[in-house]
Amino acid sequence: MLRRDRGAIENHLIDGLVDGRIGRREFLRHGSVLGLSLPLLGQIGFAAGLSFTPSLARAEGAPGATIKVACSTPTGAIDPVTVPDVGGLVMISQTGEFLCMDGQDLVLRPMLAESWSSDEKGLVWTFKLRRGVKFHSGAEMTADDVVASIDRLANPKNPSNALSVFAGVLSKGGTRKVDDHTVAFHLDAQNGNFPYLVSSDNYNAIILPAYAGDFEMDFVGTGPFKLETYTPKVGATFVRNEEYWGEKALPARTEFVFFDDVQPQIIALQAGEVDVVNQLPVLASVSLMTNPDVAMLSIKSATHYQVHMRTDVEPFKDPRVRRAVVLAIDRQKLVKGLRRGLATLGNDSPFAPVYPSTDASVPQRAQDLSHAKELLAAAGWKTGTKVTLTTQRFQDIPEYAELIQNAVKEIGIEMDLNIIDSAAYYGDAVYGKSQWLDSPMGITDYGHRGVPNVYLTAPLKSDGTWNSAHFKNKSYDQLVAGYIGALDPDAQKAEAGKIQKLLLEETPVIFGYFLDYLGATRKDVSGVSLTAMGQIFLDRASKG
Repeated sequence: MLRRDRGAIENHLIDGLVDGRIGRREFLRHGSVLGLSLPLLGQIGFAAGLSFTPSLARAEGAPGATIKVACSTPTGAIDPVTVPDVGGLVMISQTGEFLCMDGQDLVLRPMLAESWSSDEKGLVWTFKLRRGVKFHSGAEMTADDVVASIDRLANPKNPSNALSVFAGVLSKGGTRKVDDHTVAFHLDAQNGNFPYLVSSDNYNAIILPAYAGDFEMDFVGTGPFKLETYTPKVGATFVRNEEYWGEKALPARTEFVFFDDVQPQIIALQAGEVDVVNQLPVLASVSLMTNPDVAMLSIKSATHYQVHMRTDVEPFKDPRVRRAVVLAIDRQKLVKGLRRGLATLGNDSPFAPVYPSTDASVPQRAQDLSHAKELLAAAGWKTGTKVTLTTQRFQDIPEYAELIQNAVKEIGIEMDLNIIDSAAYYGDAVYGKSQWLDSPMGITDYGHRGVPNVYLTAPLKSDGTWNSAHFKNKSYDQLVAGYIGALDPDAQKAEAGKIQKLLLEETPVIFGYFLDYLGATRKDVSGVSLTAMGQIFLDRASKG
């Protein structure tokens, strides 16, 4: 009976659960992508004799508290179209909402959209919008607002930070109104994971009313909090939205204090001056881990540092040199030492262990100094050749760079480090005007995504906008197109395995480890929800 109204794609997913080809986690995640509700997924699991139901329970506390948060200072104006940094995305997510929400378990949940579904090819995705949702201005949210919001982000004439997500996937004009509460996304190419691209995973994609670039004046959205005050470089305060469409927020008020460095945030938390720090580097957090007044929050994620080696210039044109570099690195040491165990091993592709589509049968690359030396000799490496690694002064990246420097010294590579501030590293973020995109070797931080699509395209495809390795490989491009277009989890995993093996052979980028996302609260604070993207949601937060 549950199968009766399901299409071929949904029934194939159910077949995979019943015959054991996919597990519970992958079934829940992929079912949510296809628009199957969590209660329905639980019923299907029960009917299949697997007796599981997704938990919808959330911790509840007393209402009326004021929750104080320490977060990094936004680097520019609070504009949902252009905001690129953690401080900015924290701000827009206090009042703005997305069509759907990506959870820590990578399962999508309805937010402003009640449901969604795809055609048989994954070219048209139709979203049914929640009725009765009002913006803080009092205007009702309709399909017109969704069309305008997403078109704005997909317009190449705008300085949209979301173009890294939508380029080649959704063009301006592809978002179309069906009726007042239905929107259809007509894609440029098949995409089996499209709902993630309009979820909280795409942090720019909050739905706005008529917009003239003045969001910072009033932060008008649909969320459970409304702006009270905002002072650039200082902080912001928000109050409960009593007209919210959903369950009313528990806190009466929230306060955000901006900091330019992490250490003052830690001191403020230890002193009880703030209740929450939303993002922490592991090395700076050691003192908090043993503090009885502090609760650490940790999320397994796909956050990582990409170490690029330019494939179009010496000394990295030869893939044997690139492989020699990675074989010099002890990944276990990185995870246990640098990350204090709060990370998972990477295998030189974007397919993190958190992704169900990752092919775990692909052998894990490990340190092999003798083979690394053989590869260098075969490539004709000349003793005394120097390499410069350029990177930014951000979290534990400098320490990572030093570990790489020491590792390659063991195989006869002399490496100089050029560690500069983030603004100088990223420059204008275009080829020819950016150390990030122009340096022969560099380390760049990449935030978490619920699916690997952006990692597979922007930094690695031949026409990628963030292709710092200058990697151009037609076979790779074709495999990525196949992976992104696949609607079936079996097909996704098959393509993923091929991509993983190709990248191990070519090694344009080192994916050494995937970081656990860290935050912290005072012990008497509960209900704080972080995402590995850096967002913080406080609607269920309370104090003991």
